[in-house]
Amino acid sequence: MMEEKIFNGNGRQSFIDFARGFVMIVMAWDHVSSFWNQLHHGGEGVLGQAPPFTSLVWFLERFVSHWSAPTFIFLAGTVLALSTARRLEKGVSQKDITVHIIVRGLALLLIEAVLISPAFDLPVYYFGVIACIGVCFIIFSVIRQTPSKILLFVSLFIVVNHGFLNLDWIPTATIAGRYLRVILHEPNFNSWPFVGLYPIIPWIGVMGLGWSFGEAIRTLNVPFSKIRKTILLTGVSSIALFFVVRSLNSFGNLLTRRGNTVIDWLYVSKYPPSVAFLLWGLGGMCVFMAIGLWIQEKGVRNPLSDAITDIGKTPLFFYIAHLWLFRLRLPYTDAPFYLEMWQTFIFWVVGNIVLWQLCKQYLSLKQAHPDSLLRYI
Repeated sequence: MMEEKIFNGNGRQSFIDFARGFVMIVMAWDHVSSFWNQLHHGGEGVLGQAPPFTSLVWFLERFVSHWSAPTFIFLAGTVLALSTARRLEKGVSQKDITVHIIVRGLALLLIEAVLISPAFDLPVYYFGVIACIGVCFIIFSVIRQTPSKILLFVSLFIVVNHGFLNLDWIPTATIAGRYLRVILHEPNFNSWPFVGLYPIIPWIGVMGLGWSFGEAIRTLNVPFSKIRKTILLTGVSSIALFFVVRSLNSFGNLLTRRGNTVIDWLYVSKYPPSVAFLLWGLGGMCVFMAIGLWIQEKGVRNPLSDAITDIGKTPLFFYIAHLWLFRLRLPYTDAPFYLEMWQTFIFWVVGNIVLWQLCKQYLSLKQAHPDSLLRYI
């Protein structure tokens, strides 16, 4: 009988890169469609609104991207936990680690303002997903030494109960007050240029869950099959619970179900993310991680899995590069024409092949200069 392979949480975990790479490729579809398809739109849940979709096809081409943000932010917490542990094992002081995390967070805020916001034709004050991760990193530089069980409990509490949060105590008479509400829990575009879509609450709870996951797998020494089955079961259970929450049509739904069509069942709030949205997004992430674990265990190598994993190793570089590649025009300029969906699909496939090659080259450059500023991208 062959000896069963053992999963050890130490070292780089390619299943994380695979899951992250997969959802980022899907995310790229959402963005290229937003740049070139006239009927594409988002805004699900902003100030309780549910912008209608013209057809099921246009709804689904947007809906598939709902895995992206939860996975991106959850795994940012996971990787932060794993990298912090590795630095401690190498003898790096807590103070130096704190400074490093703060610098990373500030770098993300700068990148959002200078490189990301213009790609979306948005002002430098836009509080997007990269800025949100940056602020969460800065917060985690302080709270990361909180006992693991307390951090897990608080993160779960935030994710489950943030829908009850009331920010009426923050005045809206001033720009500062309105912007603070946008950053904390009320994403909207009403106070231009102080706008945003990814509030700290509940996303810091999602990052906290990711951190807790990283803490857990770091100390594991179990068969691959055991952790793969556990993660897969968690994912399937989360997706099943999504449908339970939608059927009850009350708690966990910031946008309630208005009927029984496919769109009615799947139309959930992303801004801010409802419990239902996160059950779907994080459930899918677990399924993708289980697939990645199978690939990692079996040593599967083919161009597709390699491309997905390579992209997942350079998430921030891919994020920046894909926006400007797919935008294909100067910032703050309108699209000169619109594409059909099939044309957009071809553009997306070809663009991702180009991005894969760019990611490989960037990864080699980053590894050749580990102490350069490249380590922040």
